[in-house]
Amino acid sequence: MTRTPFFLTLLFVFTALLNLQAQMPEKLTSAEIYADIQKLNFLGSALYVAAHPDDENTRLISWLVNYRKAETTYMSLTRGDGGQNLIGTEIEELLGLLRTQELLAARRIDGGNQRFTRANDFGYSKDPDETFNIWGKKEILSDAVWNIRNLQPDIIINRFDHRTPGTTHGHHTASAIIGLEAFSAAGDPTAFPEQLNYINAWQPTRIFMNTSWWFYGSRENFDKSDKSNLISMDVGVYYPILGKSNNEIAALSRSQHKCQGMGNTGNRGSEDEYLELLKGAMPKGNDLFEGINTTWTRLKNGGPIGEILARVEADFKFDKPYESVPQLVKAATLIQALPDSYWKKVKLDDIREVIKACLALYVEAVTSEQSATPGQEVKVNMEFTNRSPIEVTLESVSFLPMNAEVEANRKLENNKENKLEKTVTLPLDIPLTNPYWLNEKGPLGRYKVTDQLLRGLPETPHNFKMAYVLKINGIPLEFEETVVYKFRDPVAGEVFNPFEITPPVSAELNEEVYIFGGHEPQKVQVTVKAGKNDIQGTVELCYGKEWKVEPLNYPLQMTQKGEEQTFTFMVTPPEEQNEDFLLPMVRIGEEAYTKEKITIDYDHIPLQTVFRDASAKVVHIDLRKAGDNVAYIMGAGDKVPTALHQIGYNVTMLEDGDITPENLKKFDAVIVGIRAYNTNDRIKFQNPKLLEYVKNGGTLIVQYNTSRGTNVPSNEMGPYPFELSRDRVTVEDAEMRLLAPQHEVLNFPNKITTDDFKGWIQEHGLYYPDKWDEKYTAILSSNDPGEDPKDGGLLVAKYGEGYYIYTGLSFFRELPAGVPGAFRLFANMISIGKQTRP
Repeated sequence: MTRTPFFLTLLFVFTALLNLQAQMPEKLTSAEIYADIQKLNFLGSALYVAAHPDDENTRLISWLVNYRKAETTYMSLTRGDGGQNLIGTEIEELLGLLRTQELLAARRIDGGNQRFTRANDFGYSKDPDETFNIWGKKEILSDAVWNIRNLQPDIIINRFDHRTPGTTHGHHTASAIIGLEAFSAAGDPTAFPEQLNYINAWQPTRIFMNTSWWFYGSRENFDKSDKSNLISMDVGVYYPILGKSNNEIAALSRSQHKCQGMGNTGNRGSEDEYLELLKGAMPKGNDLFEGINTTWTRLKNGGPIGEILARVEADFKFDKPYESVPQLVKAATLIQALPDSYWKKVKLDDIREVIKACLALYVEAVTSEQSATPGQEVKVNMEFTNRSPIEVTLESVSFLPMNAEVEANRKLENNKENKLEKTVTLPLDIPLTNPYWLNEKGPLGRYKVTDQLLRGLPETPHNFKMAYVLKINGIPLEFEETVVYKFRDPVAGEVFNPFEITPPVSAELNEEVYIFGGHEPQKVQVTVKAGKNDIQGTVELCYGKEWKVEPLNYPLQMTQKGEEQTFTFMVTPPEEQNEDFLLPMVRIGEEAYTKEKITIDYDHIPLQTVFRDASAKVVHIDLRKAGDNVAYIMGAGDKVPTALHQIGYNVTMLEDGDITPENLKKFDAVIVGIRAYNTNDRIKFQNPKLLEYVKNGGTLIVQYNTSRGTNVPSNEMGPYPFELSRDRVTVEDAEMRLLAPQHEVLNFPNKITTDDFKGWIQEHGLYYPDKWDEKYTAILSSNDPGEDPKDGGLLVAKYGEGYYIYTGLSFFRELPAGVPGAFRLFANMISIGKQTRP
């Protein structure tokens, strides 16, 4: 059996992590440089373990990084695909990508690192057994062990309690179980022995649980509890060097979870965090690293390095940071000479960055185009500016992975700009830009990642890089920079974005799901975009045998990169109710291309690009409806209006000023989007108008809101009181019972049966009311296994001349997914009352 050397694995993993930072070249202040120098002399590491993005305790992570100077990583078992999105319409894997980037943004603020497993956030789970059944416990434990063996933490901290299944999200408890079992398995060479082809077993010293009042039910209970078995630390410390309290940094970090509404104001002053020891020796006092050698002497021949770095710290001059460079270079040379190890790689990377910062060395490798295709030429502009009097020579420059060398030997004189350029040819086999965990389709519970070395990484490592050697005071040091795209924005100024490797063409459909409510053909548009110049080929639409598509194909000719052409196909459904898929395909010579390009663009994260099959679901539904004109008041964001438009409704989006009695009476129904009462602070002024609309004969459909933080109390939302709860049904194929089978909403214009709840995705619904006035009729009942019935998923009340409907059913998931029964039921909700009135 061939063993990959341990150091080569570390080289891949940590180079990958280094290249995943913000795209803009980092420019540190002297205070920030000094804080980084302090960290160079501490060789201790911690791993924080929880289930989702935003589960992490940023106060403790920031304290470990900035106070204890520990190498600290948050391992989130999932990427948060199953959550909601307060800032956009991304759901599922695209939401997981957004939340991955928000975690990285948080770590850039608090100073920690980020890791994951292959576990997929498939939605709310009520116990860890269900979670493990869906995830595959062995596979996720393997990933956790892999991360521990790579990161070699001295201590592990679980966010949740492994002993209390059923009291919180099943993913939470599962993460605690995984953390505890991985603590022991990582040091056992018989556990996941295939990993030892790449890395060594590693046994952490101790594992804790980060307990808090939340686990005791109230702050009062926690204050009264016996804390003799707990370790406490004051995480409210102030950092004069950084000008912030630890909790202010933590609040900034937590506020990066913007799509989850986690903005935090922070606080100042002392605040204790508590840890309960789970395994390992109890440390003396409150020192988490007690008994662990965290100095350079933990490495053979490391002692002199610590002595040099101690002097650098003591002698550091904030107005002349470059004076520290000679000793830092000396320390870096000694680190390079050490035997290969985890700490050698970590500290060598760290000290290189500190040296660059002390030199005020500005380095960039940028393109003037955002993308290129494999085999294409790319011009790269380079800048090397040494803003210090230290003697620095640029010895060599080359581009990876093509090993294209640049003639670059020159002195970098103080504060003189040095610019170079090089045109390189991308290899034909260079991988396309894409999140690596989305390259292959896996089972429901986890991503499929075949390459062991990629597992756990937060992002796909960048392949296109600039490697260069600097001779500093006569001593050579190697560095790398990722090639990025730079442009000038009229408002933002200088902007850096990731450079993308794209296919020659991308194709996308104008909808993700096509719903056919009748037998008439529909137009399906395919938009093809050129990723390079001079494209010739054909465009076709692949389809199921029961469907009909005309024409069979179109000729394609595009001359300019970025050019778009749209082709219209007519798609006719079969006679019977049917579900299938459409897939656009562009043929160029012998190659066929089926990927669409998706971008996720928010100010707080780098631009993200995803290439995935451009397939769309086509559904022919046996559907009838009464009424054509509906209004929609958007809440947190969903795709329900698009889905309703596809089955023939005229959908008008209402803004605040549109909600007037005169305007509302035009509509057969008014629909309120998900979490509108949580996110729209104007809704409290509009709710009386909406209820008056109902009273005068309208139909108002209100979709789910969370039980906390509503701008209108739930007992005042409707014409009669009800109370929102956290009740939900997470098993999508749970039995659905019809409580009022003769009610109009289940009979007109579509006859609803239990068959209409087959094929639902992820869940039935969430945040159901658990108490309501007797004037409401509960229509449906379901429950997760072993639980009491939940009857509040669909409540209907007659009010005046109209109808008020409150529903926690997950139409925001089911309609965009093309679930036939969800459309039939929603059409009935819109049609209610029209059986007896025009």
